[in-house]
This record gives sequence, structure tokens and C-alpha cells, in this order.
Amino acid sequence: MSMREKYERLMARYEELNEEIAQPDVIADTARYQADLRELSGLEEQAAAWRRYERLLESLRQAEEMAADPELRGIAQEELDALLPQKEELEEALRRLLVPKDPKDDRSVVMEIRAGAGGEESALFAADLYRLYEHYAARRGFRFEPVSLSDTELGGLKEAVFTISGRGAFSRLKYESGVHRVQRVPVTDSAGKKQTSTCTVAVLPEAEEVDVRIDPNDLRIDTYRASGHGGQYINRTDSAVRITHLPTGLVVTCQDEKSQLKNKEQAMKVLRSRLYEKLRSEADAAYASRRRVQVGTGDRSERIRTYNFHEGRVTDHRIGLTVYRIADIMNGDLDEIIDALKVEEAHLKSAEA
Repeated sequence: MSMREKYERLMARYEELNEEIAQPDVIADTARYQADLRELSGLEEQAAAWRRYERLLESLRQAEEMAADPELRGIAQEELDALLPQKEELEEALRRLLVPKDPKDDRSVVMEIRAGAGGEESALFAADLYRLYEHYAARRGFRFEPVSLSDTELGGLKEAVFTISGRGAFSRLKYESGVHRVQRVPVTDSAGKKQTSTCTVAVLPEAEEVDVRIDPNDLRIDTYRASGHGGQYINRTDSAVRITHLPTGLVVTCQDEKSQLKNKEQAMKVLRSRLYEKLRSEADAAYASRRRVQVGTGDRSERIRTYNFHEGRVTDHRIGLTVYRIADIMNGDLDEIIDALKVEEAHLKSAEA
């Protein structure tokens, strides 16, 4: 099937959905109405790109007609010279948009950062990454919520678990899974010697209840008094929650909220996502292999990205991209790197297809 045939079929479905969601019987059927809206939303980008392409083809047709007139040939050729490269670029974009999307891309995420090699400097870098993702979430209009933070005396983080909520969060942040390496002079080093440290970042798509059904009898829920982060309510109430999933041994804690109920909800969200990831990994050996490569052990040699503060650069080793804007990136300006990773992934999928 040609690209045109695929898009004509897609546009027919797009128009059909637009008509459906205006029908009273569909509006009355909440489940169908929501499903239609989700499908329609998923087609919006492709439909908009195809409409731009059709307008471009019409402009090209008009320019070619003008070129037949000797008096207008020069003007027409200038327009053709401008439009033809646009046509090639748009056709490439249309082909990429036909590549099937990861069904998890629209989901929110649960992220986990853990200090790796490098001692206290690694924990300080983990805190920097935590702030980086908090700022990135704000830039994208996502909601950032801490779940569990284990800090150090110098302000570093041994471990941080948090959620970033918003449509498409996973499609942007999934590329952050792996080992992040930092090269800089630690604040703890009086000799001023540059050190290399690492942190691991894991990005899990937020699981819904229909993805993972958890038997309440499989859970042990303990409450205790919060410590560390949390403000004035620390040690006043048993608001912190620890949930243990007995069949797997997975343990999730949450103490960042003042409400015990809110902490329990957040902990269940993380547990559900971890179980979902565990089930998917067991069912898909290839995926499990890729995840081991991404996250690894935190050793210095297993890295996806390097942050070199002395040279002011950030290098993503998967695509060989180096950006000399480390201050901007540490403030959450990640889109240049993420966009490049998305383009590379689309090229690979197109080649496989």
C-alpha cells in the first residue's frame, strides 16, 4: 500500500471519528465516547501533516502551471525551488508518522534515580538530576510529584523516586533510562581534582489498574513516622507508608505527603508500575535485555550520557550528540537531546519496517 493510500484511509477514519463524537448515542456511551476521543487525538498529528502536504502539492501544481507562461516562468521557478525541498522534508515526516507508536507513549511515568559509583559526589549528582527533571517537567507543563527521597548530610540523594504526570510524558522521558556519568571537581575535594561519578536512572510507564491487578491479600502495609524531607509534620504523625508485595518481595515507601492516604495512593502507583515492568520484562526477553543494557549496575563504563562541567558539554553516547550548553540542560532544557533521540528512533523503526 502506498503512502497516499495509507493516509487516505487514515483521513477517512479521522473524518468518521469526528462525525461519531457528535452523535447523541455515542456521547451517551461514556466508554465509547472516551475511546473515540483517544483515537481521534492519536490521529491529529498525522491528519494535520497530511493537510499541510495536500496544500503544498496544490501550491506546486499552481507553480508548474505558471511555469508554462514565458512571462511568469522566472517567478514560478523561484517558487518551485522553494517548494520542492519542503515537499521532500514533509514526505519524510509523513513516513515517520506512519511508524506505529509505542502504546505506552501517552502515559505518565514513574522515575527512579540512584547514586552509583563515586560516593558522596554521586549522591550530589543524583540531586542535580532530580532537579533537572523537576525543571523539565515544569517546562513541558507536566506535574512533578516526589514519592520517596533518601538524602545525605551534604544535600545529595542516595535514591529518589518520583512521578511525572501528563499526556506524552513517557514518549519524552523514556530515553533517560540508563547510566548518567558526571565529570567535575567535587565540592568535597579540597585538592580540586576532577572526579568521574555515575547515577542510574530508570523510567517506568505508569501502569493502570487494568494493566496489573493486585490482590489486597498479597500486600503488607506498614505506617511509620516520616523522617528527612517533609517539613513541619515530620515525626508528628504516622503518615509515611511502606507497602510490601509479598509474592515478589517488591517494597515501596512514600513519606513526602502529609496525608497517610495520599502516601498510600502514591506508593500503590509506584508498586503497580514496578509490577507492570516486571511482568513485561519476564514476557519479553528482548525487552529485558535492552533494559539491563540501559540501567546496568552504575559502573562508570556503562553510560548513555556524560556531563562534563569543566568543558561545559553534555554528550549522548547513543547518537554521538554533543551539546555545549550544560547550564541550560541542568536547568531542564533537555528538548534538543530528546528530539534528536526521537528522530533517530523513528529512522530505525522506518528502516526495520
